[in-house]
Amino acid sequence: MLIQVCLYFYCKFLWRCLKFVMRKLTGKCELQRICYNTKPGASRTMKIETSLRDSKSKLLQTSVSVHPDAIEKTIEDIMELKKINPDINPQLGISLQACLLQIVGYRNLIADVEKLRREPYDSDNPQHEEMLLKLWKFLKPNTPLESRISKQWCEIGFQGDDPKTDFRGMGLLGLYNLQYFAEKDATAAQQVLSDSLHPKCRDITKEEISLDMSLLSKFSKAEWEKKRMDKAIGYSFAIVGINITDLAYNLLVSGALKTHFYNIAPEAPTLSHFQQTFCYLMHEFHKFWIEEDPMDIMEFNRVREKFRKRIIKQLQNPEMALCPHFAASEGLVNM
Repeated sequence: MLIQVCLYFYCKFLWRCLKFVMRKLTGKCELQRICYNTKPGASRTMKIETSLRDSKSKLLQTSVSVHPDAIEKTIEDIMELKKINPDINPQLGISLQACLLQIVGYRNLIADVEKLRREPYDSDNPQHEEMLLKLWKFLKPNTPLESRISKQWCEIGFQGDDPKTDFRGMGLLGLYNLQYFAEKDATAAQQVLSDSLHPKCRDITKEEISLDMSLLSKFSKAEWEKKRMDKAIGYSFAIVGINITDLAYNLLVSGALKTHFYNIAPEAPTLSHFQQTFCYLMHEFHKFWIEEDPMDIMEFNRVREKFRKRIIKQLQNPEMALCPHFAASEGLVNM
């Protein structure tokens, strides 16, 4: 243990010496070298974030957690501390501002998501009840809900006659995500729901095949029809949605989603970006479930864990941006 501590401080000392030498040789500080030599996106922002966080300067350390309104003033203070003339280096201030907006925005997004996760579903809250009823209408537009407490909720993948008990793990966050998916990408959500309700070896109507083709997946028409016929794809839509919400939440909190958000959000990532990412994960998990061909729902944890590892591996690529193939995320892709 003592050797590891000594090695850590030794490496840190060497790194500071190297930074000092590089500044003398190039005439530029580390922040300048990163901004000038690294293209915009996750690679640049994550390097800037590491440089600021590991700096011996208190100003630089705290800059990653300032209020968004204080970012411009913080950059002025950094330029003054580093003795950088903004008139000679105007692009540096612009680049630092873009990076800090993403870094601070990511932290604030975690706080917003955590607030929703911690808020329990309250059946006495009219807003909560309205959201839940809208979820039904978006997913089952042609089927009226007979009553608030009803076995019909099982038709969209809840476990009992009152969905409020299923939201305990993820709070309102699970409901927010499910409603967003059902509203913003209704065609895909309704198709995934339909598939989840019907296991293999069922007859497929021409209308359903036509609807499948509206989803831009990697399968050809013949391949998708065969998979729909051959694969056992039954699962509880709403419960899986809450479970995928948990996956998205953990990817966010762990920092794994920084790669994605720093590559697609030109400024601060927002709750909409997170919900679009949830839609992407739902869509991809559905395809992954089909590909895995599980024997039954008891294999869910195995499939989910394998899917989680695949997503994390993708996000380890600094150039990675999860590219959704559905309407809900068209704006995200074009950023």
